[in-house]
Amino acid sequence: MGSRIRQSLVIVLIHFWPAIAQNDDFVYLRAMKDSWENTPLNWDNVDGSDPCGGWEGITCTDDRITAITLASMGLTGPLISDIGRLTELQILDLSYNKGLAGSLTTAIGNLKKLTNLILVDCGFSGTLPDTLGNLENLVYLSLNSNGFSGLIPPSIGNIKKLYWLDLADNNLTGRIPVSNGRTTSGLDMLINAKHFHFGRNRLTGVIPARLFSANMTLIHLLFESNQLTGTIPTTVGLVKSLQTVRLDRNLLTGNVPLNINNLTDVVEMFMSHNQLTGPLPNLTGMNALNYLDLSNNTFDQSEVPSWFSTLQSLTTLKMFSTNLVGELPAALFSIPQLQQVDLSYNRVNGTLDLGSNHSNKLQSVNLQNNQISDFLQRRQYSIRLTLDDNPICSDSGVEDGFCSPLPPTNTYYVTPSNNCVPTTCTSGLVSTPNCGCAYPYTGDLIFRAPSFPDAGNSTFYESLHDSLITYFQMSKLQVDSVSLMNPTRNLEDYLVINLQVFPSGEERFNRSGIIGLGFSFSNQTFKPPREYGTYFFIGEPYDFLLVGPSGTRTKSSKIGVIVGSAVGGCVFVVLLVLAGMYAFCQKERETQESSPFALWDATSGSVGVPQPKGVKPFSFEELSKYTNNFSETNNIGTGGYGMVYRGSLPNGQLIAIKRATQGSTQGRLEFKTEIELLSRVHHKNLVSLVGFCFDQGEQMLVYEYIVNGTVKDSLSGRSGIRLDWMRRLGIALGAAKGLQYLHDLADPPIIHRDVKTNNILLDEELVAKVADFGISKSLGDANRTHVTTQVKGTMGYMDPEYYMTEQLTQKSDVFSFGVVLLELITARNPIEKGKYIVKEVKQILNKSKDLYDLREVLDPTIGLISELKGFERFVDVALRCVEETGSQRPTMSDVVKEIEYIMELAGLNHDDELASNSTGKGYEHPYSTNDSLCAYNADHFPSNLG
Repeated sequence: MGSRIRQSLVIVLIHFWPAIAQNDDFVYLRAMKDSWENTPLNWDNVDGSDPCGGWEGITCTDDRITAITLASMGLTGPLISDIGRLTELQILDLSYNKGLAGSLTTAIGNLKKLTNLILVDCGFSGTLPDTLGNLENLVYLSLNSNGFSGLIPPSIGNIKKLYWLDLADNNLTGRIPVSNGRTTSGLDMLINAKHFHFGRNRLTGVIPARLFSANMTLIHLLFESNQLTGTIPTTVGLVKSLQTVRLDRNLLTGNVPLNINNLTDVVEMFMSHNQLTGPLPNLTGMNALNYLDLSNNTFDQSEVPSWFSTLQSLTTLKMFSTNLVGELPAALFSIPQLQQVDLSYNRVNGTLDLGSNHSNKLQSVNLQNNQISDFLQRRQYSIRLTLDDNPICSDSGVEDGFCSPLPPTNTYYVTPSNNCVPTTCTSGLVSTPNCGCAYPYTGDLIFRAPSFPDAGNSTFYESLHDSLITYFQMSKLQVDSVSLMNPTRNLEDYLVINLQVFPSGEERFNRSGIIGLGFSFSNQTFKPPREYGTYFFIGEPYDFLLVGPSGTRTKSSKIGVIVGSAVGGCVFVVLLVLAGMYAFCQKERETQESSPFALWDATSGSVGVPQPKGVKPFSFEELSKYTNNFSETNNIGTGGYGMVYRGSLPNGQLIAIKRATQGSTQGRLEFKTEIELLSRVHHKNLVSLVGFCFDQGEQMLVYEYIVNGTVKDSLSGRSGIRLDWMRRLGIALGAAKGLQYLHDLADPPIIHRDVKTNNILLDEELVAKVADFGISKSLGDANRTHVTTQVKGTMGYMDPEYYMTEQLTQKSDVFSFGVVLLELITARNPIEKGKYIVKEVKQILNKSKDLYDLREVLDPTIGLISELKGFERFVDVALRCVEETGSQRPTMSDVVKEIEYIMELAGLNHDDELASNSTGKGYEHPYSTNDSLCAYNADHFPSNLG
């Protein structure tokens, strides 16, 4: 409401303002101001036609605008084509303004003097214009964390001076453009570039061999989490300046190039989660290497390489599931900087000997699921070691501590107070490390390739803290203190640290202070310690700006005094009117808060007002605060309903928020359905509804946050969680119990109607939870057997009887669950390459043979054939569930009993209902070095809630 009052006042002032001569830059700047909301307050008060007369965030040279820096100002609106008329502009930084949206205007190419174009974490979308290639003086191009789509413009290759190219965290598709050597442009022409940051897009095709050459000076090559295919080109080995290489989480195949060890300056190398084959690469000579991850590839079976122990700078060695065999040399553990080793799920055998002089920095060794038969214990070890699922652990004489999965590492960290007693602050103020009270500027520092493994070691954060303080002091930014909190590692091995920066001498920053802080991070002016590697920052809007004499730089003039006197009376009248409007709106707001569905209007047709039971109504402002203003880093996926965001309540509880978008496939009926159903059902195998929001035109559902994403993600390999046979049995039982509760214990009974692996989530212990009740149906009373309704669901999982008759029954859920069971053993989509999983299994099944002769369709990661106890009975249950008619299918209660029996055959205690191994021990994520499972993000939560 305050924004509308301010806008109305501006209109009044403009109406009475005398005509004044204007230079061109003023005209274009004023046009941009008129297209934006939430511009700095003093933009409405500066002197007349002078674009350099005190506009905050505007820098001039010789009366021409040369820089616009407005990071974290809360701006909303488009970037209009008038920006292209500011022909002297050298720096444009609009980062951390999520409200800036629409496409990037082609007029941007007119800014021939531009050196820095920085639009980090805005709301821009659409394709990148080819005119970017006209920016011949551009040195720094950072467009990461937006919604840009389409192809990377080949014309970017024309920017010969380009040093930094960051297009990460968008929706870019297609191939990486390269030139043909004669007429076309391409990224191979950027021989002066140091940074290629393209991670977390949807790029496809092969990595072109032409992209790399010996005269390139790249130091960062970041292609992680795309859909790149083909082999790694041998030309990568020509770029000897490289220091960080991330090719992980793609679809790369073939051998790692033999010349990869030419990259002797590489400090971090990530090639995990691909489909690489052939021999393990020989990395002898890569003496600078700190961090190596080749996990989850299908290399040829090979002996433990001797070059392991030659990498004397190594801090982290991750070779999970890489077909290693043989005995580990004790010399490996004496590497002086070594902190973490993960060689789990291989065939390492013989006797484990950590040596008498292993590294004093060694923290964890994960050798789970190997073939180690003996352990030479020279002394009592303080390291975190697991030999779980090795032959040695069948020997009762082995120390129990080594035969348990690694427990989570405590990652809790907050910068301690600076030798003072913390102050209790009020009214939203936060206690500073220097024990004062202030409103901090906050955001997330996200490091894409840190070279140290342990996110719980306070020493690392102390060095980062000290470097931040030193930088702010040298930059003369008015910073009192800095707090670092909650370091977490996500499954892409990014390190995420929450940052709070506190003002010096005041409780609040002024706009100039916020602009300076934002630019420090968006322009990469702040350089972290070397071990942190490359980073980006996601800043939050700052709602506590200092205004007045110390916060606004206004320029006095006689014209202002005269006009102020002339229009004062008019403005006073307008203020009275607007104050009345504000009071009316405030009353309306209070009415809405007392009844969260007060605005549920007649447009909903026959959909009555929801009647939730015991769940909390949230305001839009609350959920915006809990998600850092729905920041990109908290965006954890997309569904038919809209976007899904991670958030944190004031009590620390993590939540997942489904935010509806206009035109979503779920409408008001689905919103009402999910609120009412989930607010009255409570079971440990169902996702819990925490609350909802129906405010400011928004429809949002708030759930408990389920950290390990969907079963689909784990089966496909996207999550990095390996589901062996025992864990799949536990997941099947948990999901079955959730559906059994809906069918038998809910009053009235509920039919889910969209049972699939994308709607079964896994918590931190891999307990299965059924989710997404947007199209569920209630039977109305316990005696009804079906509901006649329009057919909805997901093809491949849908009951054919329901599809033909439009009669929805509980047996429809049973059919869908049967498809899920088949998916659990095959890891195949229900419909894949035109083949239907139910039909394919039935065609090749032969009950007279071992495992029903289904080896060819089994998921190879399910475990050894000899360990699939109860497999045939499991298949029998699945096939009974997918019988053509509902009368031939079991009830969910029958299914639960049968899976419980199968678990007993396999040696599991079904009462625990955990997806654990036969020892009944808890679950540890195979890639976790800490408690970072609670930070499971973005790409691995796309379908969990819609």
